[in-house]
Amino acid sequence: MTHPVIDRVTRRIAERSERSRLTYLERIRTAALRGPARARLGCANLAHGFAACTPADKLDLRGTAKPAVAVVTSYNDMLSAHQPYETYPARLKEAVRGAGGVAMVAGGVPAMCDGITQGRPGMELSLFSRDLIAMSTAVALSHDMFDATLLLGVCDKIVPGLLIGALSFGHLPALFVPAGPMPSGLPNKAKGRARQLFAEGRIGRGEMLEAESKSYHSPGTCTFYGTANSNQVLMEVMGLHLPGATFVNPGTELRDALTDAAGRRIVELTREYTPVGEVVDERAVVNAVVALLATGGSTNHTLHLIAVADAAGIELTWDDFAELSKVVPLLTRMYPNGHADVNHFHAAGGMAVLIGELLDAGLIHEDVRTVAGTGLHHYRQEPRLKGGEVVWTERIEGGADPDVLRPVRDPFSPDGGIHMLNGNLGRAVSKVSAVKPEHLMIEAPAKVFDDQAELLAAFEAGELDGRDFVAVIRFQGPQANGMPELHKLTPPLAVLLDRGQRVAIVTDGRMSGASGKVPAAIHVSPEAAAGGALALVRDGDPIRLDSAAGTLELAVPASELAERTPAGIPSGPEKLIGTGRELFAAFRRTVGPAERGAGIFSSNGGA
Repeated sequence: MTHPVIDRVTRRIAERSERSRLTYLERIRTAALRGPARARLGCANLAHGFAACTPADKLDLRGTAKPAVAVVTSYNDMLSAHQPYETYPARLKEAVRGAGGVAMVAGGVPAMCDGITQGRPGMELSLFSRDLIAMSTAVALSHDMFDATLLLGVCDKIVPGLLIGALSFGHLPALFVPAGPMPSGLPNKAKGRARQLFAEGRIGRGEMLEAESKSYHSPGTCTFYGTANSNQVLMEVMGLHLPGATFVNPGTELRDALTDAAGRRIVELTREYTPVGEVVDERAVVNAVVALLATGGSTNHTLHLIAVADAAGIELTWDDFAELSKVVPLLTRMYPNGHADVNHFHAAGGMAVLIGELLDAGLIHEDVRTVAGTGLHHYRQEPRLKGGEVVWTERIEGGADPDVLRPVRDPFSPDGGIHMLNGNLGRAVSKVSAVKPEHLMIEAPAKVFDDQAELLAAFEAGELDGRDFVAVIRFQGPQANGMPELHKLTPPLAVLLDRGQRVAIVTDGRMSGASGKVPAAIHVSPEAAAGGALALVRDGDPIRLDSAAGTLELAVPASELAERTPAGIPSGPEKLIGTGRELFAAFRRTVGPAERGAGIFSSNGGA
């Protein structure tokens, strides 16, 4: 029996989206009815399409009896999460061929790392890379050669971008092939402590770099529970991964067997016909939101899930997140919401236990289409090796570590850890799963900054010592500068919090995986650059941030605010540095607000 709130929110989304969803489904069903596009290509077109193939593959691609599978990859060997993909195409081609199909690498998509660009000008390209990846995916699939898609991506903007692009070809089956997390390195508690010591100047760069290098040390995703690993959880609970594929480490026999299985399964999906546009429906979207809340996942997905849903003709809102958060309990503790990492979560039962708990409690929909078959019950199973092949077996026992993964009857928190805020400063997102209850409400004077570097300089100069304040970091929204993540703010403000000061962050920028114990109102919408009230705030203005009550208020009379002149977007020589920012000017001019996903595409892909 589905929980009444889950059912009500799902029905409301479906009713709200009725027209746009119908338009989308009509579009992809019309495309499907026309049959394999390859059969309609002219002789010169088709010859171009298979010119580099083997003679056997050329023969197979002349007709339509054997499906052609597009591999769209985010491989590069600078980023640890994507380095394992170097060997995937050859492996997948062999698996697809063995299952009766032909696979080709249709294209690559860019993959950048917020962990590298944090605090740098490159971070201003980060969020926009999601929509660029979507466009790159569409370009890869535009050749009309393919019957299905294998999507190779893991990290922050890459997975949402790949999915948005695949949904533009929603009549094709699509399956994500993950690479898995690196093995555990330096414990997260020790890493967090080192970062605070460095912020205080008590250890040097050499010691800090050594600590970070022990944390991020090998191929695979970073092991903390930020956007990359939240992506993986959401893809599995949406039925776009093979069951249990999410957190198996790279370079293991099981990882290789799962990759082979993905190649075989995508061929089967062309015969069973399970198009990605039908898999991603209102129920799958709600399941994703619930999984995000139940795991205390990345706040970036309050943007990405809205954009993904929109690509499938579904209108998801922050209000839906807020209502679901009230009834979805927090079932996991992973850094930064705890000290464990995703490997500990996986060892404690991982996705099979999490999905089983949510299913039994009626908190997610079971009656959905997935790449494993109809019904989410397939994802209660765990992959195991048998004779070198992967088989799936039902997990009998529950979670093995109650400090990491708990049942619904005994959660870490009765709600989902992400709250929505409203008030005269706008609407905002607040991640509360790692914030102590006594810090959920703060009323203090504003300290206004137009750039995170200004706050860091004030901290280093001792200007923030001994006072309570709400740090307002504005002009960090998508129109202003691409909405960078403000990773570097958490360690210094955490130092002040530990000293007994009451501090908080209010920003139209992002925090994501950096969100931790410092109370924060992020993604403030409308942003300062779009006429939001943040542009009116002055030093000393009283601000009340109450994450428990869901309010964000500037305690200044409306009459006084009406007389103020809004601050303008700051300019400086750093904006002139040739780091690619100028190439994204059109994106900044056309981007939508944070509460609508901060995307550059119109509703339903402009169809």
